Amino acid sequence: MKKRVLYWLQNDLRLIDNVILSDLATFQGELDLVFVVEPRWFKQSNYQLKPYGEQKYRFLLESLHALADALEAIGQTLHVITGEPEAVISQRLKQYAISKLVCTEQVGYYEQKQLSKISELCPDVIIKTYQQDTLFTERDLPFQLHNLPKNFTAFRKKVESEPTFVAASLEAVSQLPHPVQLCPENVLPESSAQSGSFCGGLIAAQQHCNDYFSSKAPSSYKETRNELDGFSNSTKFSVWLASGTISVKQLYHEVAKYEQENGANESTYWIKFELLWREYFKWHAKLFGAKLFRFKGQKESPPLHTFNSHRFLAWCQGRTPFPLVNAIMNELNSTGYISNRARQIAASCLVNEFAVDWRYGAAYFEQQLIDYDVAANWGNWQYIAGVGVDPRGGRHFHINKQTALYDPTGCYVRKWDGERQITPSIDNTDVVDWPI
Repeated sequence: MKKRVLYWLQNDLRLIDNVILSDLATFQGELDLVFVVEPRWFKQSNYQLKPYGEQKYRFLLESLHALADALEAIGQTLHVITGEPEAVISQRLKQYAISKLVCTEQVGYYEQKQLSKISELCPDVIIKTYQQDTLFTERDLPFQLHNLPKNFTAFRKKVESEPTFVAASLEAVSQLPHPVQLCPENVLPESSAQSGSFCGGLIAAQQHCNDYFSSKAPSSYKETRNELDGFSNSTKFSVWLASGTISVKQLYHEVAKYEQENGANESTYWIKFELLWREYFKWHAKLFGAKLFRFKGQKESPPLHTFNSHRFLAWCQGRTPFPLVNAIMNELNSTGYISNRARQIAASCLVNEFAVDWRYGAAYFEQQLIDYDVAANWGNWQYIAGVGVDPRGGRHFHINKQTALYDPTGCYVRKWDGERQITPSIDNTDVVDWPI
C-alpha cells in the first residue's frame, strides 16, 4: 500500500508561499487535501452569536472554490467535508490508512485543542505542524516565547534592534502527488449569489497585491490609513491574510521590494509596523491561550462592565444615539468589513459609552468580519477594554471628537444611513452582572 498523507487546510488556502505544499510536492505517495466546515460555525452558541455570518461564509466559499480550481489544474482535489474536526479527521485517518497528518500551526486555544484531541484518537499517526501564518517561526524570535514582551512597543523594539530573519516566500507549487482514491465526497457548496465588496480566493488576493504595490498608495499609507472610507486609503490585506489566501511573508517582502524601487518613507515603514502588530497578537494568543477570552483578560480584576441586552442589540443594529457608530455598524452588517479606525470607534462605544461586556462585541465582530482573525480580534478588544496588552489601561475614543476628525461633513454617516433609526437614549433595564 502506498504511503498516504492528509493535509488539513485551515487558514492557508493558497498555493504561493505554502510551505506544506512545497514540502509535499516531491512526496512519493498519495495526498489527501481536506477542509472541514464545522456545524458549530452556524449555531448561536458564542455569546448567543454565530462564528460565521452571511458575508463571512460567502467569502470563505469563494476562497475554497478558488483553491479547488487551482488544485484541479495541477491534478489534485480539495475535499470539503462537514463535521467536528476531531471526529471527521480522525475517522478519515483510520478509514483510509493514512499515516501522517500535516497542518498549519494554529495560535487559537480551541484550534490547538482540536489537534490535541485528534492526536489522542489516532496515536499511531505522525502529526507535523508548520508555523506559516506568522512572519517568524518561534525558533527565530529573539527571545523565548515565555519571555514575550508585555506590550507591543517592547516587542517591536526587540525585533527591530535584533533584526529577525523573515524567510523568503516560496513560488507556487506546479505539481503535487496523486490524490488518495476515495469514495465520492461531499460536494463543495456553491458560493452565494450575493456579492460583496471583496472577492475571496488566492487569485483575488494576488491581484489586489499587484494592484496595490503597482500604485503609489504605499507611499502615503500613514497619512490615509485612518480614513473611515475609501478602498485605497489602507492596504486591505487583512481581508486575504485571515483566510491565508496570501501569506504575511510575501507581503513583507513586497513592501521591501516596493521600497527598493520607489524609496522608503514613514508610510512604507508603517505597513511593516502593522504587520508586526499582527505578529505580536499571534504570539500573544499562543502564549496566553484561553486567557484571550477571559473577562478580566490579562488583569487581576475584571472591568466594570455588565451585559445589557438593549444596549448591545442597539449597537449591533446601528440604532444608537451616535450617528457615526450607527453608520459603522451598518457598513459592517452590509459588507462584512470596516476600517481599523471604525473598529476602534465602535468597540470604544460599546465598552466605554454603554459599559457592555467587551466579549459580546468581540463575538459580534467574529460573526460579521470577513477578515476575522482570532488573535487580532480578541487581542484588540482586550486592548480597548483595558484588560489586554495596552500599558495605558484601555482606550476611549470620544465619539464627537472622532466624528469631527474623520467625518466632518457627514459624508460617511449619510452613505451608511447613520441617522436612520436612532434610539434617543439607551436605558439601564435588563442589566445583568456577567459571571467572571
